[in-house]
Amino acid sequence: MRILVTGASGFVGRALVPRLVAQEHVVVGVSRNPTKTAEALDLALTVDWSALDEAFATGIDAVIHLAGETVQGRWNAEKAERVRASRIEGTQTLLDAMGRAEQPPAVMLSASGIGFYGEGGETELNEQAGPGDDYFASLCVDWEGLAGSAQAIGCRVCMLRFGIIMGPGGGALSAMLLPTLMGIGGRLGSGKQWWSWVALQDAVSAIIHLLESDDTQGPVNIVAPEPVRQIDFQRSLSRALKRPSFMPAPGFAIRLLLGTFAEEILSSKRVLPSALTVSGFEWSSPGLDETLRASVS
Repeated sequence: MRILVTGASGFVGRALVPRLVAQEHVVVGVSRNPTKTAEALDLALTVDWSALDEAFATGIDAVIHLAGETVQGRWNAEKAERVRASRIEGTQTLLDAMGRAEQPPAVMLSASGIGFYGEGGETELNEQAGPGDDYFASLCVDWEGLAGSAQAIGCRVCMLRFGIIMGPGGGALSAMLLPTLMGIGGRLGSGKQWWSWVALQDAVSAIIHLLESDDTQGPVNIVAPEPVRQIDFQRSLSRALKRPSFMPAPGFAIRLLLGTFAEEILSSKRVLPSALTVSGFEWSSPGLDETLRASVS
């Protein structure tokens, strides 16, 4: 297939693109810095967002939309607006170009997140569960609604509700390493909140699987089958790094430090990958201990 990938230079994109190329797909990257991205990923064709029409004119079979402002960093009102705008405006720009294409792509896989569910408590959440009512839930609802409009031009659309992606070289794990290495890792808030995670290699495999799963559409939870409580996650990370885990961080301190993003860290999301399971997907790294060991080695 000829596949257009936005966010090709991001954490997931850097792992995905070589896998697609190895399977002899032709990848067209979309980047704000196409020259740098093309060199980093050894891509023959990478375009700026302003050149989407030209990219679609070459004949695109599938779109994988991963672009968006990183959620890492200090959060304030400006950061929250940048995160939202990058996802909504970027998706709209992509959809406009797809609508103008003489032959629109047959499938669109669009990133989203388990932030859709908001605070879930102890409830097991599959793709049929409704949205929460916080910032991230509202963002995901609007983001997915916009991406879903591609169905009107004949696209099969999957919304990729990513959990916490664990892998080397970036992502959420990079922010957790330093405090744990310093021996000050511990529970965040109560520590009882459920965290739903996925190994980077399985997140990439799930994307490729969904490209080929013609019967799967709508929201898909990209998570491992076994969510864990945050305190157990921290203990597993501490074991992988051979460091102690005893320094708690109270919820109010996390809210003061991280602002809006504290919602994601302190809320409980016991998310299950029901759609992936039904589609026949098989995880290569379903266990947290082995995933973290591989990610930090």
